[in-house]
Amino acid sequence: MGAATNHAGNGQKPIRILLVDNHEMIRTALRLLIEMHDRMIVVGEASGRDDAVAVATVEQPDITVVNFHVGSQEGFEFIPDLHVVARKTRVLVLTGVLDPDIHTRAMLCGAIGVVPKGQGAGVLVKALEKVSEGEAWIDRTTIANVLSELSNRNGSTEVDSESAKIASLTRREKEVVSLVCSGLRNKEIGSKLCISVATVRHHLGSIFSKLDLSGRLDLIIYASRHGLIDLRGPDRGV
Repeated sequence: MGAATNHAGNGQKPIRILLVDNHEMIRTALRLLIEMHDRMIVVGEASGRDDAVAVATVEQPDITVVNFHVGSQEGFEFIPDLHVVARKTRVLVLTGVLDPDIHTRAMLCGAIGVVPKGQGAGVLVKALEKVSEGEAWIDRTTIANVLSELSNRNGSTEVDSESAKIASLTRREKEVVSLVCSGLRNKEIGSKLCISVATVRHHLGSIFSKLDLSGRLDLIIYASRHGLIDLRGPDRGV
């Protein structure tokens, strides 16, 4: 388990990370990469499910990075167990597997993002930053697959009990919902609507509160279920 030294020299709260991988060498490499950045600190390491659950229980990490290997059933099937013992942790799956069905399974298990190893170290760091801010890190194909799977599970059409919540959204908030679901980041949304990033964050906070949602991925799923968006467009992270 790593020492929880505060690397946030600029006064910001550090992003506390748990690493899960069955190879010590990989964990060491990830730790060195992550701790090069002032705001990030590795608070623990685990080689498998039992260790991960134990460390997460004690450390309550902000983010848990799970390195999924081909043939490993522990790769993400225990993500729900992590959420039981550390409810606020966000799970980011790191994998060399490019199969979109695997990525979809990871998201359905509770991951908030999937980072293919082939994208490079810089992408992982960027994903950690965005996930720490409550954003999902997922490509559009996987989003569509997740929504399709959820739709199939739900089966018959349910009576819409959310109409009052949706009606409470302002015109500007609906615009923000649409742009979030188009894959735009806060800075891009601000530029598109000619408002500040702080104002975008304010609108998102209001939207999450009105719709009783916890983050951007929940918002995308909600918007799709209730006909607020059309998931067509370029393939990119969200």
